[in-house]
Amino acid sequence: MSEVPWLVVPAAGRGRRMGADRPKQYLELQGRPVLAHTLARLYQAFPAARLCLCLDVDDRHFDPAWVPFADWRRVPGGAERVDSVTNALEAIAGTAGERDLVLVHDVARPCVTVDDLVRLHAALADDPVGGLLAAPAADTMKRDDGAGRVSATEPREGLWHALTPQGFRYGLLCRALREARARGLAVTDEASAVEALGQAPRLVAGRRDNLKITHPEDLGLAALVLAAQAASPSHHRGVDPSG
Repeated sequence: MSEVPWLVVPAAGRGRRMGADRPKQYLELQGRPVLAHTLARLYQAFPAARLCLCLDVDDRHFDPAWVPFADWRRVPGGAERVDSVTNALEAIAGTAGERDLVLVHDVARPCVTVDDLVRLHAALADDPVGGLLAAPAADTMKRDDGAGRVSATEPREGLWHALTPQGFRYGLLCRALREARARGLAVTDEASAVEALGQAPRLVAGRRDNLKITHPEDLGLAALVLAAQAASPSHHRGVDPSG
């Protein structure tokens, strides 16, 4: 029987790049807020999981009715993603075990498929380090010169786009984030903090339609992705990982 993971969903961002009147996690996507879609997809994969939802302390848009999990808690979000995740880890310090698996997922990735979630969970079951969903780079990669022109074309072989969820054991993730912040390292995701400890997270190939809503046009793309997935229900069927 597989272990039930902890879920951490940072959702305290302001989404200023969207140019909307509310944070992007509350923008409407197929008649529901982005946040509701994301939590519903996670619930399909892990209905018995324990959720830490990181929200801005002044959040006036959130509705608890959007949370399908029975075991969940609201955690104060921080200025940066790493701050929110750290707050969540501290909130469960008295309950989570050192070896408990913690999956961190971007609230702005509502299109992650249940199949990918379950495959990641299975791939990390016995992994001593942990890992993340990722997609091999398919585009030609250019490096700029700092002035808006190309300085070099970088080979894309071996390059991956980091996606989420990213999953690590509770004790290791706490130590990685603590040491990275103590050293003043920029922590853009959990994997980078674990890498700074000298560890090599596992890359688990995920679908490219696990897009992150960041810019205005991404909302329309997400709607198209969800519609396409609905037409192929096997890609996001509900699976109980504890069964």
